[in-house]
This record gives sequence, structure tokens and C-alpha cells, in this order.
Amino acid sequence: VQLVESGGGLVQAGGSLRLSCAASGRTLSSFALGWFRQAPGKERECVAHMSRNGFGAWYADSVRGRFTISRDNGKNTMYLQMNSLKPEDTAAYYCAAVQKPSGSSSSTGWDYWGQGTQVSVSS
Repeated sequence: VQLVESGGGLVQAGGSLRLSCAASGRTLSSFALGWFRQAPGKERECVAHMSRNGFGAWYADSVRGRFTISRDNGKNTMYLQMNSLKPEDTAAYYCAAVQKPSGSSSSTGWDYWGQGTQVSVSS
């Protein structure tokens, strides 16, 4: 499966962005999905992941209540709605997929990755 992110950009603190991750080659309904981010000089970290059936979602403490992960199987696309953005949210954001009932917050164990989209939040 190929994953392509879009929707990144520059936004002021307190603003919102919605990232999209479009899949091709396989239907996303067979996959658990996740969003990760990596800031310069830091390790890649998971911000959210959701189960294959869409009923379970996990969020990092740093984004819980501000970010929402979702999926539209009909469009074969996943999303990350980001509200109340902070300068510390600045990073490259990556979507990921694994053909299992659920994923994990570790960057290992995910089979497919997008190329990344940059999010920059100014203060």
C-alpha cells in the first residue's frame, strides 16, 4: 500500500490544520492506522493511532484533547485534525499503517509509511 500525506503548512499558535493520508494499492479498512511526528534532533514519536475497526484510539498525552484521528474507508483516507496548535507541535508528520487489528505507539511494527508532511507552528 502507498500512503501520501497532505495538508501540512505554516500556522500561528492556536490555529488548526487537518492532515490527510490517502492510500492506494490496498483498502485501509484492513489496517490499523497511526500518525507519528519527528522534530529535528528528536526521535519519531506516535501522536495517535486507531484500531482497524475504528472503535479504539490512543493519543499521546501531549496532544490528547487537541488532536483527533479518523478514517474514511470509502475514500481510503485517514485524517489527523489538529486544533489549538502550539510551537512544540512543529515537526514532520507521517502516517503509518499495519495489517493488524491494532497498532502501537512504538514506531516499530508498522508496515507502511508515508513520505511526511511538514507542520510549522509560529508563536
